[in-house]
Order: sequence, then C-alpha cells, then structure tokens
Amino acid sequence: MSLKKPTKVIGISSGKGGVGKTTVSVNIAAALVKQGLDVLLLDGDLGLANVQLALGAASEYNFSHVLSGGKTLDEVVVKTSSGVDLVPGASGLKDLASLSEKETGSVIQAFSSLTKQYDIFIIDTAAGISTSVVSLLGACHHRIIVLKDDPSSIADAYATIKVLFLEGITQDIYLLPNEVTGMEHGSQLFRNLNKVIVKFLGFEASYAGFVKQDDAIPLAWKKALPIVSCLPNSQSAREFRNLANFVNNLSSKMDDTGGLQFFFNQLHSPSRSASLGG
Repeated sequence: MSLKKPTKVIGISSGKGGVGKTTVSVNIAAALVKQGLDVLLLDGDLGLANVQLALGAASEYNFSHVLSGGKTLDEVVVKTSSGVDLVPGASGLKDLASLSEKETGSVIQAFSSLTKQYDIFIIDTAAGISTSVVSLLGACHHRIIVLKDDPSSIADAYATIKVLFLEGITQDIYLLPNEVTGMEHGSQLFRNLNKVIVKFLGFEASYAGFVKQDDAIPLAWKKALPIVSCLPNSQSAREFRNLANFVNNLSSKMDDTGGLQFFFNQLHSPSRSASLGG
C-alpha cells in the first residue's frame, strides 16, 4: 500500500498590497519546480487573477466552481508553462473560513482526491488581515510575510504578525524584505522589525532572506512569466532560487499526515474556529 507523501504548506502574505507578494509566490513556486518538486499554487487573492497574469495562464474555471460542486479540483487545476500547477482564485475564496461542516468535508475530499500528489502547496493570500487571511495563514505549516522598507508596509506587516500572535501563532513566521538595495539593507530591515516584535509581542520572527530591487522584474511581468524562467541570470532570479532552497529545507511536519488534507483540517479545526469567532 502506498502512503500519501506529506505536503509542505506555505502561506505567503503581506500587510498591504503592492509589496511584491505575488511576484515572490510565483517565483518561489517556479524555482521549486526547477528543483524537480511538484508544486501546487493557490491564488487566494479574491479573484484579482494576479497569479494567473504572472504565470501567463488562463482558465475558464476557478476555485469557486469547486466550492459550488460544479467541478472537481482536478478539472480546475491549470498546468502552467513554468511547470507550476495553479488553482485559480475567486471571490468565493472569502467563504473558506465560514464553510459549513458538510462543505468543509467536500473541500477536504476535493484536495485529498487530487490525482497528483504534491511536495509543496503554496498559498498566495490576499493582502491585509481579514479573518479569511488569518485563517489561511494559521492553517499553514509556515508563514512568510513580505515587506518593503516603507513605513506603511512595515506597520502593516507588524499588524499581520500581531493578529497571528493574538490567535496564538508565534512559530514558523518568517520575514522577507523585498526590493532592498542589498544584503545589509535586508538584514537591517529584518532586525528593526524583529526588535519591535520582541518588545511588544515577546517572541522572535525568523529571517527568510531578501530580494533586491531589480528592474528585470517588470520585464518578466510583461512577458507573463516568472523571472526565474524568462530571465534566469538576473540578480532577483538568483535570490528567488535561494528562497526556494530555504523553503525546500523547511520542515514538512512529518507528523501531520494526509497530505493537503492537513491544511483544511487545520483551517476548520474546532479550536481554531472558536478562536476566530467561527
């Protein structure tokens, strides 16, 4: 009898939009595929289709069709040219945190019945700190918070971490400074925010790495391809490959069996629903 391999679940978020969260999600996913891993990427950004644009993918169906029971997950998943399997998002995603027990069971079945088994499941969440975003992040094995060296970005990243803290989540939170001038700039931005986290929340976040500001990234968006695919020798492509190595080395929580079922079991566990007012 073959057992389902454990699937590592990674949430990528930010306190606000416009900090490069989707660019990070898409390029980490594409870089992991280049390492020979099977990666499923869920666009959790409420139907804006940014992930589809970044991957040059088009789909007639999206996750709302799975929620309604009209399509299976296998029928919705899009195989992109970069090798990343994509679950297109939809406005129905906002209801994930408040599904009924029967609906939750249907979604769990949809993920557990996927024909393909995945090494890594990446969720590109919506920006902000809504209940659904916090629920999604709380159900992940690991959470990466993307931020820029901008007062509002830093404040909103801290707000995201504070909400996670209030829900009892203080582990496996990683900061990722984006569009920095170099290694020292990224390290300094991490240290400055981490000091605030330690002072007011009493725990430390971890450092995921950094991505430098790179004029090649807008070119990749115009090509509708991940930069690791279309401009693999660029500075940021090398940094995204480093981030992919970082993600690949994170614990897969071997004690959480059931593959992707773990994610939805956690998302709708009684204790989490109660803490989120469900």
